[in-house]
Amino acid sequence: MNAPSVILNTTSGLLRFATSGSVDDGKSTLIGRLLVDTKGIYEDQLQAAQNYHERKGGKGVDLALLTDGLQAERDQGITIDVAYRYFSTPRRKFIIADTPGHEQYTRNMVTGASTADLAIILIDARKGILPQSRRHACISHLLEIPHILVAINKMDLVDYSEAVYNQIVADFKVFAAKLGLHDVHYIPISALNGDMVVTRDNNMPWYQGNTLLGTLENVSIARDLTAHPFRFPVQVVNRPQGEELHDFRGYMGRIESGVIAVGDAITVQPSGMTSKIKAIYTGQGEADFAFAPQSVTLTLTDERDISRGDMLVKTGDTPQVEKQFQAKICWLDNSPLDFSKKYWIKHTTQTVRGVIHQLHYSLDIHSLEQKEIVGNTLQMNEIGLVSLKLLKPLIIDAYSHNRGTGSFIVIDSDTNNTVAAGMIV
Repeated sequence: MNAPSVILNTTSGLLRFATSGSVDDGKSTLIGRLLVDTKGIYEDQLQAAQNYHERKGGKGVDLALLTDGLQAERDQGITIDVAYRYFSTPRRKFIIADTPGHEQYTRNMVTGASTADLAIILIDARKGILPQSRRHACISHLLEIPHILVAINKMDLVDYSEAVYNQIVADFKVFAAKLGLHDVHYIPISALNGDMVVTRDNNMPWYQGNTLLGTLENVSIARDLTAHPFRFPVQVVNRPQGEELHDFRGYMGRIESGVIAVGDAITVQPSGMTSKIKAIYTGQGEADFAFAPQSVTLTLTDERDISRGDMLVKTGDTPQVEKQFQAKICWLDNSPLDFSKKYWIKHTTQTVRGVIHQLHYSLDIHSLEQKEIVGNTLQMNEIGLVSLKLLKPLIIDAYSHNRGTGSFIVIDSDTNNTVAAGMIV
């Protein structure tokens, strides 16, 4: 059975994307426009946004208010927290993360964009590429977001100039080449007026490409997950108590990457035991194959001692099993990194104790170049390369090869706060 050919070219399903840009580039307005034009907002929400805007002396609906959820955001006219919104079209479903553009909220952007399949980087057509635009591109590259969409906004304020658009595209292509960004799309838009967001317009006849929504609907994401090796962290061992299924032993979890089919040979990590897939159960019933990111129950042809935190992989395509490794981490907490403290490291379905025992360097988030370490620690919003030592081994891949099994979070064992997000190198 050639299971991958059934799914690799699909453009249906759920697309997670993050928006980012400099201050006042129009991120929240763009999201508001998408929600309104795709009927993804309720009438009472529209009315509430209009009432708030009119109380502040404005007229009509300020689209940005549909995503700026905190009172502090509305009062300052900026995005502080990550605002998540949902909408759908007949083609696919979407989850939007409207991430803040300010440097002091880098941690918010990292957490908001960490699960994104695509990043929209907004650029004000009047200002061109700014340092914050470069920083957001760097963070998108650091997070290995596979698709980048550069939306050149406020084209109405430059008379829909093709020359302005072409210059910004040329400048960004130079920077993207230095970073190593590959799948980059460029679209001229006016989020306020709706030009080239959901529908085509007559203001930019020189642009023959897709609309922003059309690009979101057609970008292929199944290939990103299924092209990687099969990784299945076990969440639950299912042993029904009823008489009818008293011999049933199923392993439940979400496929992080790859494709699995009945009859495939698998290896259990970290034990190294082998078996074959006997049956696959999905929410729709028994299946011949399954693929990421489906949640499934797998049964094996042999009885094996498997528990939560173990990982099923295809035989011959195994990840690393390590107690020591290096990772790039973004520090999220107000308290700085403490080398003397034991942290909890949460990776897929496994949580182990460990220490961060060395900081090799920190990163300039505007260029991803190494910079001098200040105070031999990491402060909030800083990113650096560290070495970790754990009490038990983790089953890992490099983040550049597999985002699901190459990422983890660091939890303070005293406060239970999530203090860092990590990417294994």
